Amino acid sequence: MKEIKIEKITLNVGAGKDQAVLEKGMLLLKSITGIDPVKTITKKRIPSWGLRPGLPVGCKITIRAKDKIKDLVERCLKAKDGVLKSSCFDEGGNISFGIHEYIDVPGLEYDPKIGIIGFQISLTLERPGYKIKRKANKKVIGHKHMITKEEAMNFLKDNYQVNIEDGK
Repeated sequence: MKEIKIEKITLNVGAGKDQAVLEKGMLLLKSITGIDPVKTITKKRIPSWGLRPGLPVGCKITIRAKDKIKDLVERCLKAKDGVLKSSCFDEGGNISFGIHEYIDVPGLEYDPKIGIIGFQISLTLERPGYKIKRKANKKVIGHKHMITKEEAMNFLKDNYQVNIEDGK
């Protein structure tokens, strides 16, 4: 019951108000995964940023297929040269990092329609028994069963040979 595995991987591109960047981001995520991304929509009004409710500001894809996750994680970690900072890990055991240029990912070629943009990756880790928080009558996961930051770091070191650097 203590075995850690990747539950899902989420890729996203933030575009702000620029709809041209949003379209390029959607092309990028589709070229990486082969799945059509979903647009993320604002819910709040922030006049200083020029945002209003209902405005698309980004796109995302969530992948839960275990065979696709392993390959995609390995490729994205190679783009970071197998090195992540400790600030990429949160206290819940999740990992988030960004790739500045998608052409750094092995297997992706430059596409003139997309140009040079980056994207963010979030890995959500779980242990057996975590599905109780998603069922109709939700339960709380016990404190001893939660994944800590150190356990997440050790998981990536052991399974993906990642080096963890201190700092921000």
